[in-house]
Amino acid sequence: MSERNIGKVISVDSFRAYIRLEDDLKSLYKSGYEDIYEVARINSYVIIPIGADRIVAMVTSVRAIDETELGKNKEAIFLTKSARYLVATMIGTIENNGKYIQGVYNYPILDNPVWYVTRQDLDNIFDQKEKESIDFENDYYLPIGTSPSFSDYRIKINPDKFFGKHAAILGNTGSGKSCTFASIIQSMFEFEYNGKKLQNAHIIIFDTNGEYKQAFQGTKENPYKNLNEVNAFHVDKNGMKVPFWFMNFADFDFLFEPTSGTQAPLFKRALGLAKNQTVASVKKLIPQAYMSKLQSIVRECDENDFKIKNTVFFELEDFGIELLRLETDFDKSNILNALRNLIKEKKSKLSKPKQYVEGTISAFVLNECSVTIKAELSTYNTSVINLEVAEERNIDLPIFFNFKELLERFFEEAINENENSSNRLREFVSTLRLRLQSYLGDERISQPLLLTQAEEITNALAKFISFILGDFCKVYKTEDTDLFTQYYKEQLAKEEAEKLVEGKPSQITIIDMSLLPYEVLETITGLIGRLILEFVSRFPESDRGKLPMVIALEEAQNYIPEKNRGDRDSIAKKVFERIAREGRKYGISLLVSSQRPSELSKTVLSQCNSFIIHRLQNPEDQKYVRQLVSAANEDILQQLPILPQQHVVIMGDAVRTPVQAKMTTANPKPNSNNPKFIENWTRDLPADFPNYQKIAEAWEKGEKYIPANNEPNV
Repeated sequence: MSERNIGKVISVDSFRAYIRLEDDLKSLYKSGYEDIYEVARINSYVIIPIGADRIVAMVTSVRAIDETELGKNKEAIFLTKSARYLVATMIGTIENNGKYIQGVYNYPILDNPVWYVTRQDLDNIFDQKEKESIDFENDYYLPIGTSPSFSDYRIKINPDKFFGKHAAILGNTGSGKSCTFASIIQSMFEFEYNGKKLQNAHIIIFDTNGEYKQAFQGTKENPYKNLNEVNAFHVDKNGMKVPFWFMNFADFDFLFEPTSGTQAPLFKRALGLAKNQTVASVKKLIPQAYMSKLQSIVRECDENDFKIKNTVFFELEDFGIELLRLETDFDKSNILNALRNLIKEKKSKLSKPKQYVEGTISAFVLNECSVTIKAELSTYNTSVINLEVAEERNIDLPIFFNFKELLERFFEEAINENENSSNRLREFVSTLRLRLQSYLGDERISQPLLLTQAEEITNALAKFISFILGDFCKVYKTEDTDLFTQYYKEQLAKEEAEKLVEGKPSQITIIDMSLLPYEVLETITGLIGRLILEFVSRFPESDRGKLPMVIALEEAQNYIPEKNRGDRDSIAKKVFERIAREGRKYGISLLVSSQRPSELSKTVLSQCNSFIIHRLQNPEDQKYVRQLVSAANEDILQQLPILPQQHVVIMGDAVRTPVQAKMTTANPKPNSNNPKFIENWTRDLPADFPNYQKIAEAWEKGEKYIPANNEPNV
C-alpha cells in the first residue's frame, strides 16, 4: 500500500499524532488508482495503519517549517528547504472487518506510515452502507446534516443514544440553535424506521421565546407538511394553567418566600390544615379556632375561684352565635345550652355592684358547662379527631383546597393552635399573608396558577398530565366544562394550519412561556418537570420506560442556572438536576439548549452524553465546553469561534465519530430569524404601523396583539 503513503509519524501522545509529509508531495492532492485524494486539509481525515487495523485521525493543524540541511563540508552553503507537518487527533479505528468504532486502543509507533483517506474508508466512517433493517440500538442512521469537508456524505446520529443519556445544543445567539433543534425533530418525523413512522412520540418543548409553533404547525402560506402526523399541541398563555394545589411545600416555599424562623412552620401547618380538611369524609370537622375557644372555656370552668375572666368570655355571645351557624355533624345543642346559661348568669352578676365586675359565677353553672363541653369534646375526639390523625395526608400530595380559605381561615386556625403566643404569631406572619394576598390579586400570577379557583376540577391531575404530554384525547369528554377541556376545544376549532386532529395524540407539545411573569416562571417549569417525573415513576415496574419522552429546555439558563440569582436555590434547577440524574431509568430525557453554557448547571451538563455546539465566542463558554468533553476532542473545539451559521461540531455517543456538520435546514423554520435592518429601514411602511393603541390594549390585558384578518400584513 506504499502508493497511499503521504508521510510518517514523528511523534505520538495519548490522542494526537504528529506527522511529517513526504518531501515529494508538492500539492494538496495525491493521485490514486480510483481518484485524486485530498491531503492536509483541516477537518479531513488521514489513516494510520496498525497491523490489520486502521486508525482514523482528523487533521486539526497544518504547518510548514523551514529547515537547514548541513552537509559534511561545513564551509558549503545550502539553501533552506520547507518541510510540512500535520497534527491529527486520533478519533476512531476501522477494524479488520471494516467496522468503524469510536476510540483508539492500539497506538502507532515512530515512523509509522500515514495514508490518505479513500472513499471506502469514508463509507465506513460515515456508515453509508444500505441496510435491509435498522438496528435501533447500535446503528447510526438518522441523517441530520452533511459533512462540510465531504459534501457527498450525510452526518447521521443514533436517536436512542442522542436522547437516551441527555443532550445539549450550545451556541451564541443567532448561531442557529433553534433551527438545529427543529431540524432534528423534523428529520425524525420524516424518516421511516424499518417501514414505520413515529406515532407515539412525546416531546415537550419549554418555549421561552414563542418560536416553535411556526416550526411544527407552520403558517397558512407554508403549513408544516407532517402536520397531521405530528399533531403539535400549542399551549399559549390562555391554556397555560398549572393548578396551585399540585405544588408541594418546596414549591410554595420558593414562590411565597416565608421566613424560616416563624413564617415557614406556620405556613406549613396552615397548608396541612387546608389540604386535610376533607380527609374525614363522614364527619365535618370543627375548625381549630372553635376547638381552641371551647377548650379555653373548659379550663376556666375548672378553676376553683369561680371567676370568669373577661379576656376569655369577651364576646362570648357572638362566639355562641358563630358556633350555632357552624356547619358540622358535631351535636352543638348541649354546648350551646351550657353557654347560654353562662352568658345569662354572667350578665346578671355584671349588673350588680363593682366588686362583682369579674363575674363570679355559681359553682353549679360552671360545673354544668365544664361537664357538658368535656363530654361533647370527648365524643368528638373519639369519632373524628382519631379518624383525622389516622388518615392525615402528606401535604405534598396534589390535594385541592381553596386558596382564599387558606388566607381567611386556615392561617387563623394554625395561629390559634399556639394560643399562648397567638397575638405575636399573627404579627409575625402578617407580611407573609399580605404577600399571599397580593399574589391572589395579581392576575399575571393568579390566572396561570388558578389561585382564584373556588371549586375542585374533576380529575384535574389526570387531565393536566395528559394535557402536557399530548394525550388529552385519552381523557377528553365533550360534556366537561373545565379549563383544560375548554382550551382543547378551542384548539380543535382553529384554522386548518393550526388545527389538531381530534382523537389523535399529539406527539409534540409546545408550552409557550413567553408571556409568563418572571415571578412564576421557575415555579411553573419546575412544577411541570416534577409532575412528569413523579407520574412516570408511579408506573408498574413492568411498564417502566415504555413511555419515553423528551423535555426540551430552550434558553435553559433561565431554568437551571449554575449560580442562584439570589440567596435561594432555584426550584426548577433542583427538579431538572434530579431528572438529569434519575430520569433515564424512567424514560425521560433532557435536551438542553443555551447560549451561555458557563451559566448552566454543571450537574445537568455533566449528565449530557451528546453535544451539538454552534459558534461560541465567549472565552469563558469555550473553556467551559472544553471541560465537558474529553481531552481528545479539545483540538476539534478550537474551531468554535469561527463556525459559520448552521455549522456545528457534534460529539458524544449520538454520532459515530466527532465531526463538523452543516445542519439540514428546518422547514418551516422557527420564528427566530435575525431582523433585517436595512431592508426594513428603506421600505415604505403603512401609516398605522405599528398599531400602538391595539398593542398597548393587548399588553394591558396581559396578551399578545394578533392582527385581524382584514388588517394589512406588513
